[in-house]
Amino acid sequence: MTIAHAPANTHGATVDNALLAILAVAAGLTVANNYYNQAMLGLLAHQFTLSPGAVSVLPVMTQLGNVVGILFLAPLGDRLERRSLILGTMAAVVLALIAAALAPGFVWLVIAGIGIGLFATVTQQIVPLAVHLAAPHERGRVLGIVTGGILIGILLARTVSGIICDMWGWQAVFWVAAGLMLVTGMALAWRLPRVEPVTDLSYARLLGSLWTLVRTHRVLRKAIIVQALIFAAFIGFWSTLALAFDAAPYHFGATAVGLMALVGAAGALAAPLAGRFADRRGPDVIVSIGAGLVVAAFAILGLCQGSLAAMIVGVLILDLAVQSSQVANQARIHALDPAARSRLNTIFMAAMILGGACGSGLAGLAYSAWGWSGTCLFGAVVAILALLSSRRR
Repeated sequence: MTIAHAPANTHGATVDNALLAILAVAAGLTVANNYYNQAMLGLLAHQFTLSPGAVSVLPVMTQLGNVVGILFLAPLGDRLERRSLILGTMAAVVLALIAAALAPGFVWLVIAGIGIGLFATVTQQIVPLAVHLAAPHERGRVLGIVTGGILIGILLARTVSGIICDMWGWQAVFWVAAGLMLVTGMALAWRLPRVEPVTDLSYARLLGSLWTLVRTHRVLRKAIIVQALIFAAFIGFWSTLALAFDAAPYHFGATAVGLMALVGAAGALAAPLAGRFADRRGPDVIVSIGAGLVVAAFAILGLCQGSLAAMIVGVLILDLAVQSSQVANQARIHALDPAARSRLNTIFMAAMILGGACGSGLAGLAYSAWGWSGTCLFGAVVAILALLSSRRR
């Protein structure tokens, strides 16, 4: 099997500051759709009379839908005209969000969640587009800004969801999200340039080339293992935080989860800085530091249970670490093959989101068995594995 190659940024378009801002905001708002349901888990458990383990099915299935979309839709960015692909996928995610808002019960909500995850992969079409439009010397900076938007979106999704849930109920969250997607789609339609395909591979060969890329690039294999483990710990924390806040000693509502996510969003400021550092010094050091900081964050969260101050410190460290490692790992993989950036991003993000889905489910089980100590132990063990993997040659 051969992989077609084409030089980067050969279509006359560039990523100016205004377009870069739109791409970062769009990436953040679209990825947020995957995470709105996490702040509402405590409310949903009460409304539908479900156990913590049972209600955790919703974020798990949403993440699995996202993995399927990344694997089967995101690679089309190399094969199809990217502007049309992005706008079409945006329309589909709007319909999925409306279906969630109209869901009559938990099973239908889970089905709609799968659709949301499937089409929220438009985020993973925006990332390689931004890299494609960037000049070689500024790809790390561009990646840092867009990734910062994504990670802020992941975190602020809980803030928005938590506040809206407490004020108007969980259905209103999905109506607001659908409205945001409509506005975002109009902004993208206004500013996105046409970017022609960089390969003429058939769809079957396009999918088949994913394995070829994994087999060919050792750097890619290392990056996906490390980031999948780090993201498993990260999502494991956030998917059980609502359950922990709903119980003693906190007894907080969904708004508290959202406010904690707002605290964590401050760490997203590190993403552009990590991107610039990766441009100058290389990403390896950042990845190892990131994994080590995740271990430190879970040590603080586990040893200082019941302390809101320790929770805030742990969240800041955790989000800083995850964002920095993701930017550094993506900088590594996007440099491997200019004609396969959508597919490289597909492999990386599918592995990362799959890690998040597994982390959500396993952390939910750990929390059900051992409470918050179980969540912290799970996160620490997984982060240690990521640190060891990042240091292997």
